[in-house]
Amino acid sequence: MSEPGYSRDEIMTVTAARQLRNGAVCFVGIGLPSAACNLARLTHAPDLVLIYESGTVGTRPVVLPLSIGDGELAETATCIVPLPEIFAHYLQRGRIDVGFLGAAQLDRFGNLNSTVIGDYAHPQVRLPGAGGAPEIATYAREVLVVMKQTPRSFVARLDFCTSCGYLEGRGVRRTFGPPGAGPQAVITDFGVLRPNPDTEELELASVYPGVTADAARAATGWPLNVTRTLAVVPPPEPRELEVLRDLHARTGAAHARPVHIKLPS
Repeated sequence: MSEPGYSRDEIMTVTAARQLRNGAVCFVGIGLPSAACNLARLTHAPDLVLIYESGTVGTRPVVLPLSIGDGELAETATCIVPLPEIFAHYLQRGRIDVGFLGAAQLDRFGNLNSTVIGDYAHPQVRLPGAGGAPEIATYAREVLVVMKQTPRSFVARLDFCTSCGYLEGRGVRRTFGPPGAGPQAVITDFGVLRPNPDTEELELASVYPGVTADAARAATGWPLNVTRTLAVVPPPEPRELEVLRDLHARTGAAHARPVHIKLPS
């Protein structure tokens, strides 16, 4: 079989970008979520409104930011507002269409861990922490998750629940009353998982060309169910790959340049 002409990371980013509709207001996380959102903005969704946790609204970065405090976001934003206003006025008022998140661990009901690996009091790894993810998972009208799929990251039980997905499934989230609809898709380097409409457990809904359901199951820490109509994700189009690769090339070049700081004489 010939090589497909794109990497697993590239089709993962392209597939994540395709989930976003033009004109949506998107609360963006750093890393893969940021790459996917900016790819969508540069291709099929030019009017996508990107909001980062630092308070930048309508930002249109030329290169991918290193963090939410990257000056690139402020320089290209439509406006900058105080961080509390981002959460109180935009997120908690229901003005965010899509929250785009990543995490270190995810369980079968789309709950996320970005706090610790191991026991909380004596962790094996202390992770960066919650940030705005719990509020985004709670209040965004819908949530998309993008992360690589391994038995260590897709686990039967989280070491710590940082952000709620569907909690224990079967309507528990609706009973507790978070206004957002929860995770609608989990985009991985194997395919796309979506919640079962009855149980709310994540199921494998589609795979990338050349990827089997068995391979996805082997990369999952729980018995992964597969939908009856397992689909194959359309491969990236040449234009999508061109824009994504150009974006990464610009980002790499920009971040490789030395930073000159003028000190007072």
